[in-house]
Amino acid sequence: MSAYAPPIVATLLLWWASTGLILYLDGLSRRSFPWSMTGATSGFLLALWGMVATGGTTSAASAYCAFCCGLMAWGWQLISYYMGFITGPSRAPCPPDLRGWPRFVAAVRTSLYHELAIVICAVGLVALTWDQPNQIGVWTFLILWWMHTSAKLNLFFGAPNLSEELLPEHLRYLVTYMRRRPMNLFFPVSVTASTIVAVLIGQRALATTIPFELVGYTILATLMALAVAEHWFLVAPLHANALWSWGVKNVDASGAASGRENIDPLRAVMDVTRVAGRI
Repeated sequence: MSAYAPPIVATLLLWWASTGLILYLDGLSRRSFPWSMTGATSGFLLALWGMVATGGTTSAASAYCAFCCGLMAWGWQLISYYMGFITGPSRAPCPPDLRGWPRFVAAVRTSLYHELAIVICAVGLVALTWDQPNQIGVWTFLILWWMHTSAKLNLFFGAPNLSEELLPEHLRYLVTYMRRRPMNLFFPVSVTASTIVAVLIGQRALATTIPFELVGYTILATLMALAVAEHWFLVAPLHANALWSWGVKNVDASGAASGRENIDPLRAVMDVTRVAGRI
């Protein structure tokens, strides 16, 4: 079983560190955002090249590399959204009397361009690696997309833990599209689906001895396990944000260190996820 430890640890550390880095960058002065976006775009282009370069190789190293590329591609999506570069046609709070389908449409308008950018990126990644044996990067991106979308819907329908205090000032209007409630009907569906997929991928990882498959499936199973944990973070009485306290220190003092008032960094993972949908 020791063969599974490295990909599990690597996945957890990179997921944790990348989330904390985004939180940290989002907590800096808005004057730094163009520089952060430039760096993220460079990383995104490097990720595209990396997926093409590793698409035809099936070694353990190529599985790790493809995973990192998928993570960087997803990170670009989050940075472009949370820093306000690609959001949606509406940046207004939800009218208090809006209900049902009109409220959902209004919520979609707050992140429509962001969601379209994700779809375009996903299609591009699939095209770049089409018919190639190494699909770990693509599946990494798709799993992170699922985590993002599912958490977003759960926040829209209602959950106990919104962590709205961590939304940056320029996205604070998104709080009006969230609901604080003990449970919603979509939650058991989403958490059950994530659990089933995590188990199925985990079984594939346990059933193989091929290094590429062992590493790749273990990485993907770990990501899906994180998706399950993320769902439970929405309802469990836990302070999950403490995991990224190092990434939000620059805004702890009422935003003084970053030059912004009353600004909290963006929340983790789900963050985006949660927040994202929060977004």
